[in-house]
Order: sequence, then structure tokens, then C-alpha cells
Amino acid sequence: MPFLHFFNTAVSLLMGKMSSMEIEVMHLSVRKKKKKKPEIIIFWSVLCTGVDPSLQIEHRIQTSSQVAPPGSKQNKPRVANSRDERFRSDLHTEAVQAALAKYTERKMPMPSKRRSVLVQSSVEACTPPDTSSASEDEGSLRRQGRIASSSPYQAHPSVEHWFNRVIQGSSTSSSASSTSSHPGGRPHHATNATSASAATVLADLMAQTQLGQYSLQLTPLHVFRSDLPSGFNHSVFRFICLLKLRCVPVNSRVSSKIQQLLNTLKRPKRPPLREFFVDDFEELLDVQHPDPNQPKPEGGEMRPLNGEPLGVVTNWPPSLLASLQRWGTTQPKSPCLTALDNAGKPVYTLTYGKLWTRSQKLSYTLLNKLSTRNEPLLRPGDRVALVFPNNDPVMFMVAFYGCLLAELVPVPIEVPLTRKDAGSQQVGFLLGSCGVTLALTTDACQKGLPKAQTGEVVTFKGWPRLLWFVTDGKHVAKPPRDWHPPIRDASNEIAYIEYKTSKEGSTMGITVSHSAMLAHCHALTQACGYTEGEIITNVLDFKRDAGLWHGVLTSVMNRMHVISIPYSLMKVNPLSWIQKVHTYKARVAVVKSRDMHWSLLAQRDQRDISLSSLRMLIVADGANPWSISSCDAFLNVFQARGLRPEVICPCASSSEAMTVAIRRPPEMGVPPPGKAVLSMSGLSYGVIRVDTEEKLSVLTVQDVGQVMPGALVCVIRVEGTPYLCRMDEVGEICMSSSSTGISYFGLPGMTKNVFETIPVTSSGAPISDRPFTRTSLLGFIGPDNLVFVVGKMDGLMVVSGRRHNADDVVATALAVEPMKFVYRGRIAVFSVSVLHDERIVVVAEQRPDGSEMDSFQWMSRVLQAIDSIHQVGVYCLALVPANTLPKAPLGGIHISETKQRFLEGALHPCNVLMCPHTCVTNLPKPRQKQPEVGPASMIVGNLVAGKRIAQACGRDVSQLEDNDQFLYMQDVLQWRAQATPDHPLFLLLNAKGTVANTASCVQLHKRAERVAIALMERGRLNAGDHVALVYPPGIDLIATFYGCLYAGCVPVTVRPPHPQNLTTTLPTVKMIVEVSKSVCILTTQAIMKLLKSKEAAAAVDIKTWPLILDTDDLPRKRIPQIYKPPTPEMLAYLDFSVSTTGILAGVKMSHAATSALCRSIKLQCELYPSRQIAICLDPYCGLGFALWCLCSVYSGHQSILVPPLELETNPSLWLSAVSQFKVRVTFCSYSVMEMCTKGLGSQTEALRLRNVNLSCVRTCMVVAEERPRITLTQSFSKIFKDLGLSSRAVSTTFGCRVNVAICLQVKYILKNGTHGPDPTTVYLDMRALRHDRVRLVERGSPHSLPLMESGKILPGVKVIIANTETKGPLGDSHLGEIWVSSPHNATGYYTVYGEEALHADHFSTRLSFGDTQTVWARTGYLGFLRRTELTDASGERHDALYVVGSLDETLELRGMRYHPIDIETSVIRSHKSIAECAVFTWTNLLVVVVELEGSEQEALDLVALVTNVVLEEHYLIVGVVVVVDPGVIPINSRGEKQRMHLRDGFLADQLDPIYVAYNM
Repeated sequence: MPFLHFFNTAVSLLMGKMSSMEIEVMHLSVRKKKKKKPEIIIFWSVLCTGVDPSLQIEHRIQTSSQVAPPGSKQNKPRVANSRDERFRSDLHTEAVQAALAKYTERKMPMPSKRRSVLVQSSVEACTPPDTSSASEDEGSLRRQGRIASSSPYQAHPSVEHWFNRVIQGSSTSSSASSTSSHPGGRPHHATNATSASAATVLADLMAQTQLGQYSLQLTPLHVFRSDLPSGFNHSVFRFICLLKLRCVPVNSRVSSKIQQLLNTLKRPKRPPLREFFVDDFEELLDVQHPDPNQPKPEGGEMRPLNGEPLGVVTNWPPSLLASLQRWGTTQPKSPCLTALDNAGKPVYTLTYGKLWTRSQKLSYTLLNKLSTRNEPLLRPGDRVALVFPNNDPVMFMVAFYGCLLAELVPVPIEVPLTRKDAGSQQVGFLLGSCGVTLALTTDACQKGLPKAQTGEVVTFKGWPRLLWFVTDGKHVAKPPRDWHPPIRDASNEIAYIEYKTSKEGSTMGITVSHSAMLAHCHALTQACGYTEGEIITNVLDFKRDAGLWHGVLTSVMNRMHVISIPYSLMKVNPLSWIQKVHTYKARVAVVKSRDMHWSLLAQRDQRDISLSSLRMLIVADGANPWSISSCDAFLNVFQARGLRPEVICPCASSSEAMTVAIRRPPEMGVPPPGKAVLSMSGLSYGVIRVDTEEKLSVLTVQDVGQVMPGALVCVIRVEGTPYLCRMDEVGEICMSSSSTGISYFGLPGMTKNVFETIPVTSSGAPISDRPFTRTSLLGFIGPDNLVFVVGKMDGLMVVSGRRHNADDVVATALAVEPMKFVYRGRIAVFSVSVLHDERIVVVAEQRPDGSEMDSFQWMSRVLQAIDSIHQVGVYCLALVPANTLPKAPLGGIHISETKQRFLEGALHPCNVLMCPHTCVTNLPKPRQKQPEVGPASMIVGNLVAGKRIAQACGRDVSQLEDNDQFLYMQDVLQWRAQATPDHPLFLLLNAKGTVANTASCVQLHKRAERVAIALMERGRLNAGDHVALVYPPGIDLIATFYGCLYAGCVPVTVRPPHPQNLTTTLPTVKMIVEVSKSVCILTTQAIMKLLKSKEAAAAVDIKTWPLILDTDDLPRKRIPQIYKPPTPEMLAYLDFSVSTTGILAGVKMSHAATSALCRSIKLQCELYPSRQIAICLDPYCGLGFALWCLCSVYSGHQSILVPPLELETNPSLWLSAVSQFKVRVTFCSYSVMEMCTKGLGSQTEALRLRNVNLSCVRTCMVVAEERPRITLTQSFSKIFKDLGLSSRAVSTTFGCRVNVAICLQVKYILKNGTHGPDPTTVYLDMRALRHDRVRLVERGSPHSLPLMESGKILPGVKVIIANTETKGPLGDSHLGEIWVSSPHNATGYYTVYGEEALHADHFSTRLSFGDTQTVWARTGYLGFLRRTELTDASGERHDALYVVGSLDETLELRGMRYHPIDIETSVIRSHKSIAECAVFTWTNLLVVVVELEGSEQEALDLVALVTNVVLEEHYLIVGVVVVVDPGVIPINSRGEKQRMHLRDGFLADQLDPIYVAYNM
């Protein structure tokens, strides 16, 4: 038991001593560290080695009642470490540890992280002498999950831990209501099947479970496993078992019959008609309803509190300057200020005589010796910047009073050390707004400032141009004998401006008048009982706040002697201020709780000092909640050194109101000091409830004394009208006094709000005709009229209607093993606004030796502690390397700059943990689909509402005269070879832009004949056999295609494998050959060698290739007879393509459909033999194949072929060709357009010099099977506008597997000479779209989505929009599936297994009502039709088709339909380093993969930004954020993202991610 007691006492003290927020700057010298710190660390390690953390907690709790009182014998040998019941920080630490003991220790979800990201050096990351470096195998441990594996659970060792955490999310988590997406996805490989099923089980379990404060311990379960499948992941099974054993359901299941009854009661019998058309897209965020049990203020209305009246002093000077003159002339030798060096030795003592004469000299020089063009540089009332270091109070004091004597307004600011100092830019804005042109500084400081090449001080970012003047003696002139500065009575003119940084980071200047400055000195003199000649020790910054008020102004008023302790000395010797109190027998000391805390750490040097001379120890930040711990601990140690308890005088102050309240010294006969133990829960509701100290969540605060003399103080409501608070209500303290600041300089609006507040009673009557100043302090008036402060407005965070104080959260975080992780106690807490509520962010500096596992354990414990004590969730917890957070001037953390970096993605954390699942509780309620509204009701409703059925068609081809009535493409080629043998059809360009190959009608015909002969003679193929054509893009491919038709074979075009990437490209070739049942492969000699090479053998089984024929050397024979199919419905060719969802699908194209397709395109594009078109597309599938191989032969126009692959070496190839051949119509893909935009964006001038001119282009069509990429097309048009490209030229096309060409937009000339309709762009409400509704909004509206028309519907094509579930027609205002009916529809899928049901549903489906006769093909794409005001060639109003996205790719989350591209667009916009993004769902969780184009240090910054933007814009919680290298997201030849391939790669752990974050 003695050991346990010893252990508890020691650990408590160690933790308690770190609890002060501002411990961060404890820069003890190396010498001190070597002496002291190893002791502490060794002591800690001895105690903690081998002891389980949870056991430590249990022991601590069990023995807390047995701890001996402070005076017991056990504790006497170690007085410095004795406990005192008033050591509040220690109690808080115990509360935190007790709260953590409630949770069982659980493993944290470790993210996967690249080693390169782990090795992040900090700015000054020198390892302190007391720390050991991290273990060698730390990195290898972290990357053990990088082994590629077929099972996603084997690949991600942390997945089960992460599930553990996700399930602990709140019941309002987004995953609870989401449903799985990709219902029609392809089956995974067999090895993945069991894992996938496990994942599905987990998903179902996760959707219905919540653990609240329970946790999961993944302990081994001994269960009989023989019934499990062989490939089943046992850890997953164990996890499922545990879930079933330990989980608590969100709500009990209601009997389905009772539920049915309830639903019936809720539903009216006959709903009014309008209910069918209620737009349910208005997604109202879940409003936080106030807790009915929350405490409410019950006391009576408070009464304003008057301070004692200001005493009348007979010889009180009329102004501060009069006082300076008096002491400077009557007591010239009296010491005014003693400055110390970094060793603590006095450097210089400024006497009142010296202060007076030197101030006069500077005053004279400023007014008379500085001039520009014979005009004085400064006039009375001008503002002057005072830039003095913290170790030179003498020069500052001379400059300050010199400015006052010259009637100039000093603006003291910090010394800017670099151009990027935290907050420096904002200080520059202040100087600019104040009209500052001159800066005063010292010679040493001026030399240390960064210089430009001219030798002048650089102009800092955001700063005005300044003239720098050195105030040292040699630079100032002695005034003539007859010159005397004017000493006027204190007026309301501005005396000085003090800067203040707001919560948002903006810097404001608070103006203080001469009369307020004098009144404040008077009030402080009376409140503190200052007398002439007293010695005061000042540890604070003398440029602002209490350091300025006590150490520069009031001290001169009372002829006091100030001992100024510089910050640099405190870093070296934290005990220095106490030693100076002892040496100089100082009566008063002005300190912060941080200074008291530091002195406790230097205990060895405390001998031989006495604090008995002190009558007042002013604690300037006594309003901070943690100051009480420092005060009590300090008294506990130094009471034996003569410190009396009543000497400690906390005070409360603010920049606007100056000193608000201060505890009076004991000789004034004031009531004893008070302490309040308040319920933290009550405070969060703004209510004061006294609590017992035994409870966990209490806040103990000390009073800050009585109101200042001559002041009137009240407490008002924080928000809205300034009503007086009730007696038991927390509000903002307001003060009316002649000693407050008067305004924010140049900000009249904010001034009125802060400095001219009129508090009112509950009846609305003003309490006084005097204006009040808001102090930014939150507090209340306690017993004996003592003022209590519980927080500041700057640190106030209102989360879900409850108030939390940043300082309280810091104290809780520090109480969780601070010695182990947080570097020098540096923690920043702030809130960010996400989704209409504030979210708490905690950022801490991690010790250089902290391991990955330990830091995540610490983060987990911090989350639990804050949740338990404050009942609030932390949205983001980030750890950054030591010394990397932006510092405030005196060493603290610059909070607003930290917040800014967090929001900009410039914080560069080394560990991050996002908890949106637990924090975000105001998501819109999941959408409930209403099945009772049937399809018939919908159509009736549409008719009543005046909405037309969404149906449109292209021109009617049956009435058009067309000479080319050939049904077979081989007949067309044969006819052209006879009619126009030498007419050029094809012209192929190489990478250099020169013609590589050409083909006229007769040349193509003869080459096709040779191929047909080879197939029949060498291949011995029969009619109807399938032949794979494996060729690079070129004329060989076209010739062999027609050769197959001549021989009666069915060609299948296949992209050749990439020689440098056989392992991934060759299996696709093999699969298409096998699936298409090809009996022969036609190719070139080079590719034939590649297919049979050793490298190919490593990727596929080369022995199973069918017959391979090379066509490089063909027999010169004529075919006796060209094959004539018996019916046009016979198969002409197979079109194989991989869809965006990763499904390889081959469609069958009949001869009739092929010629109908060519005819439709010919009519739409007005293609004739005299035309030239340029094609930069892949020729293997879809419209690219049709344009490359079919259309030229059918229409007779010349096609200039540009293989897209050549653009990789010559990006300007396509555009140069278009310009060279003066092409009017050209086709490309999005990938080609992107290549040109990125590769040529900065080279337009060079292209112009090469005479590239695009003014000839009438139509540039992008061939795609997706929603038009409006951003890309607009940027392409904008970039190449300089080369003559018309802004109206770029348009899009749309086709899909069932019909390769549904829309094409071509510019044509109408009969009246005007152009046909341009492609239209509309703006949709994205929220309505999630509910399958189309609602048009204005451009720039919130949540608006621009959507470009996908082109004009082709002749002979009919389109209707149908409901995906009911298969009924929809109205104009609905989003539905695009169905198409056309002569050139494909006739069906060609697959190995011939899935008849799939074929029937996709290619021959009928409407469930309405026109039930027409046979339609389902495109699998969602879209809508809209009749525009434009007219087409026939004079009819133009029907525009808008494609929104693939149905297979949509994400069904929270009952709503999301399109991946919308989420991806938001994510890409969130940070400049995100190059590309793709999203998919995994076990009901949204996974976002981002490509990082920048330093790996930025990887973790993206996690919060991605989570934020998706929440804000889409109301979705991101489950996993994966950061990868550029180029990892797979993209097909058309430039479309292959999200399902990416998903498979993620689950198989093949992405090699930089970082994977699992959001809780």
C-alpha cells in the first residue's frame, strides 16, 4: 500500500504540473534539462514499466481515498511534491483518469501510412537530451499491411479495429441509414467472395448497432469453426461473434404488425392531389431540439454592481505627462526602471530624470528633425509604430513617452522577424489602416531585421511602406533651451493604440484616450494601494495589457521602481522573478500563472529566498480557469518561503475594458477570497450550478476580486439583445467606466457593438444612460459581490446549442498523460463551422520520440476523456511535429493562425483522427421512399400539373430521300471501289504530323480482298466464325475489318497489349479473345511475336491462343465472290468495351443496325464525299470505332486519322492537323482534350507562331459515355480562343453500350442563313437531384450544378425518360433512366454464358403503362429531357437531352441518390494539391480516393478538408480517405474513371497509398 500511495501521489503531481495551458514555452536551458529532467523521466519510467495503463488507473481510483493528508509524515521528506486538496489541476487529472477508467482499453484504428510520411522533421526538431529516439522497426511495423492480398481483410490488418471504432459512432451516423450501391456490379473473384460476404454481414450489423460508451475488446473467442468456408477470414468471424455478444441495438424492434398499424394511422385516407408533387428535396438539417431536462436559470434578475467611488487625491496630476514632468524635475535620481540581461544581471537603471530628458530629446527630434521636401514628416495626432524587442524596456519607455510628449500616437507592436511571422500580415493591415509611416526601433533591433538588396528593411507582407528611425542617443538631437513640450491636461484625444487579435485572426487597434489612461492609472493606484517609491517586479510584456498598465503607466504616476524581467531570462531561469523579488525586497509582482508554474519546476534553486516582502502578487490571467491550480500549487510550495496566502491577487482584464476586477490586497479589509465548484454540464447551458468536488465533470474557479473603483459592471446575455442575466446565469461581463478603451480604430460598426452597448432589463428598459463596454469575459457575480470568470468569448465554442470553453478542453487533454506525448504542453483547441454547427478541433505538438502506436492510443484516450467530462465529441484531433505550430510573440500558440492553417490544409500533421460519425448529429433525416404513389398516379399527376411526358425524337428517316440504301457495308466499299476508285478515304498521321499511310477506295477494297483470301485459305475459316483483330490504330485495322466482312467472318476489334505493361494489358486481350469465341487472331508480325513471347507467358497461358495470322505479307489474289449475308439481321461485328463500372461487355451489331448507324451519322453531320473530318479517337469500340472504320466508307468523306497515343509525344499533333487541313468537323475524347489543355495551355503563343489557326473549326465533338465535363470543355474553349477557336464550336455526344450514337451536336446552317441551336447549359438544384427531381435554378445559386446538353438526338432515334423501378414514363421534372428506340440499337449482349434475362431487360423492354407497344433499350444512364426555346432545322422547338450519370455508378446513401462526379468535383476544389479524385462505397461507407500532386507532407492535411467539403456540400460523412500518388486512379481510353477497378485495388491493398484515414 505505501508503494501505491507513493505511485499515486507522484503520478498525480507529474500530470498536474503539466496542466497549465501556457507551459508550452518551457525552454529550460540544456544545463537545467540535464540536471532535472532525467530524474523525472527515470522516475516515471520506473513507475510505469510493465504496468498496464488500465491497471494504473484502477489502482489510482481504488487508493484515492487512502492518500495521506498533506501534513502526514510520509510526505515530509518531499515537501515540493506534497499534495494539497486545493491543487485543482491534480483533481482534474484524477477526474480525467477516473473517466478513462470507465472505458476498457481498446486498440485504435491505425491508419496505413507510408514510411516517407512518417519521417517528418520538425522546424527545430532537435531531440531533447532526456528523450530516446524511436525504435528502428517502427516503420516496418506500420507498413506490414502493405502486402498485396486477395482478401481485403488480410490486406488491412487494422480494418477490424477500425470497424470497432465506426460502430461506436452515434445512432445518427450516416452509415446507419445508407444502403449498398452498385446492385448490378460484377461478381468478384472467387477468392474475394467469402471476404465480401463477411463484409456484407458486417455492413448489415453496422447499420443496426451502436455502442455508446461500451467498447469492443477483440479477445480470442474459442468457437467451433468447422462450418466456416475455407477462405473465410477468422478475425472477421471473431469480430462478428463479438458484435453479436456485446452490441446494444439503437432501438428495440417494433413488431411489424404494430408498425404497419402505426403507419396506417399516420396516413390520411385520401391524400390531396398535390401530395404526389410535393418536392421533397428540401433537405432540412436536423434541428437540435433543446433537452427538456436541461437546467434553466431560476434566480432573479441581476442588478448592476458599482465599484467603490474613485477617491479624491489633493495633489493628483492633471495628466500622466504632468506626473512624468514632476518626477523628472523634482526626483531626477529616483530609479524608474531596471533592465536585466539574459543572465539576470542589471544592465541599466533608468532614472526619472533620464526618462524625462531622453523623452524630451526624442519628442523634439520627431517633430523638428524629420522632414520630407521641407515639410515635417509628422504632425500632432499622427500614429507611429513602436517596434521594440522584449528585452529592451528602457528604449521602449523612452519612445512611448517621447511620442506622448510630441502629441503623437504610439502603436506598440511586436518585432517582425520573418516575412511569414504568424499574424504579421494582420498587424500590417492595422498599421496601414492607422496610416503609420514611421517605425521607431533600437539600433540592435534594426540591424536584426531582414533586409532587401538595397540594405533597407524589407517591406513585410501586408505592411505599408515604413521609414525606420533608430531612437538610440546618437540619432536624437538635443532641443534648444527655450523649447518645452506642451504638457496639457488629460483630454479625450487618443493617447495610444493597443493591438488585439480577434478569434478569427484579424488584428484591431483599441484606442485609449489621455483621460482614460489617467483614470485607469488612478483606479489601479487605488485598487492596489500603490504608494510612492514602491518596488514592483514585472514579468509581463511591457508593450500591452497589464504589463503596460502597471509597468509603464501607473508606475510613472506613482514614482515606482519597476524591475522588468525579460521573457528570454524566464526561458533560461524560470525562478528569476522570485530571486529579484527577494533581492530588491519588491512589494508587488505582476505575473501570469505560467510564470508561477515554471518556478515550481526549478525547485533546487528555491533555497535562500524569501517572499515575505510581497504585499501583492497580481496574477494577470487570474480569469483563466487553470490559474487556480497554479496559484494553489505556488502557495503550497512557497508558503514556507514567507509567501502569505492573502497576497495572491488574481485579476480579470480585457484589451477593450482594461482592468475589470482585481482582488484587493489584505490591508484593505476586503472579504476573504472565494472558490466555486461548478457543474460543467450546467455551464454548458449557461447556468451556474454548484457541485461537489467528487464528481468528474466540475470546474473549480477562483474569484478575481471586486469591481474596479468608479466602474459599473453588469452581466448580459451572450447573444442577441443585451438583456441582463439572472443571478444564476453565465453571461458576458460589461463595464461602464471612464477608464476603458474608446473604440476600434477605423471600425465604427464594431465600435458601436462593443464600446457602446446599452444593457436592458427583461422589460426592455435600459439600465443606465451610460454606454457599457463588452469585456469578452464570460462570468457571473458571486457572493460578497466577488466577480467570477469562467471563460472568454474568444475561446467560446457553441456545439449543438451547448457552450464549451477551449481552455477547459485543453486542461482535459493535458491531463491525459501529458509527459508522454504532448511536446511542452503545446495544445491548441478551436472550433470550425461545418454543416451549420461548430465542431471542436484539437491540435497538439507531439514529442519527437512519440511512436505511432502510442500517439494513437493517446488520441483515443483524449477523445474518451473529453467525451466523458464535457459530454461533447471532438471532430478532429491532429498531432503535429514538435515546434511546428505557429507561435504567438511571447511563446504561446497563435490559435487563429493555427486554425487558418488547418482550414487551408497547411498544418502538415503527422497523425490525424477525424470523428465525424460521432460528432455530426444534425444530418438531414434519411429519405423515406413512398411506395404507395403508383405509376398511374404519377402520370395522372403529371398531366394535372401541366407537365408533359419526357419524350423526344430525332428527324424521321423514313421520309428522307437517301441514295445510299445499301444494307451491307461490304457492298458499299465494293461499289465505291468501282464508282470512285481513286477517291481518298483515309489519311493516317504519325507523331511528327507527316502522312504515315493513305487509302483510296480501290486500295482499301483490294487489301480487304487479300485479307479475306488469307482467312479462307490459310485460316480455313467458315462464314460466321469470329476473328479478333489486334492492331494498333491504323489503316491495317480498317482493311482487315472489311476483309472479315468479305469472307463472311465476324470481326472483333481488340486493343493490342502494351509492350511495357504486359501483365495488366495482356489478360484483357486474352479475356476478349476467349469471351468472343474468336477462332483466329489477325495481327502484325511484331504483335504476334509479343503474344508468343516469354514475357507474355508470365501473364497468360500462351498455349491456349487460337490460330494467329499476321497480315504483313498477304497473297495478291482476288476473291472469287464477296460474302452476302442471307438477312440484314445477321451479326456484322462484335463491339467489346469495359464499362465505367468495370464490366467487360460485348454487344452484337447486325448489318442492318450498322448501316442505319452510318446513315444516321451521315444525315446529322451532313457528311459527303467532298468533306474532310479529323478523328482523334481510339478505334476499338463505340462511336470511335464507327467513325474510324465505318462512316468514311458509307458517306465517302475523307477521314484524317490521328491516333491518340501519338499525342503523348506530340500534344499539338491533333490541333496542328485540324489547322493544316482546314477541317470543319473534328471528333476527340475527353482524354485528348485534357492532354491538349494541360500540355498546350501555356504554348498558345508558340502555336500561333507556327501558324496553327482553328478558326476553320465549326464543330469539335467530344465522344463520351458520360455526363459532359463542362469545366474541361470551357477551359479548352478559353485556352484556344487565341488560336481562333469559336466559343460555340465545342459540343458533346452521347452513346452507350446499347446504342453507340444517341446524340451528336453539329453546327449547321438553317435555310435563313442562321446557325442551328447551340448546346444549352442549365443549372440544377443538386439537392433536388438527389431525390431524382429536376429543379432549374439561376446560375450561381447555392447548391447549383451546371449541366450541358449532350447533343442533338440523331435522326431515327426516339428517347424517353422512364422510372428505374416502375418502368413507367416520367414527366419533364423528373430524373429517370434514358431509354432509346432506334434502328441502330445493338441487338444484345454477347457473353460466354448468354444471360438471356439481362439481354431481354436491356435491349427489348417495354413501358409498364402508356405506350406499351414500342420496344426500347435501356441505356443504364440517368438523365432528363427539356424542351428549349430554340428551334431546329425543321422549325420545331428543340428538345435537349441531359445526361446526369451512369445508374450503375450512383451511390445510394441515406435513401438518396448521389452521383460520384458531384462529390469528386467538390473534393478536387477543396485543395490545390488534389490532382484527381474518385469515390465509391465499401460496406455502406463512402470511400474517397484522392491523388496528391505535391509534397507527401500535405497528405494528412487533405483528410479534414475532404471530410469537411463532403459534409458541407453533400450532407454525407466520409468513412475512409485514401491519399495516393498521381496516376493511381485507373482511367479507360475514353478518359473515364474506372471506379470499380479502383475499389478492387483498394480492397486488395494494391494502391500503395501514401495514407489511409479511417474516420470514426
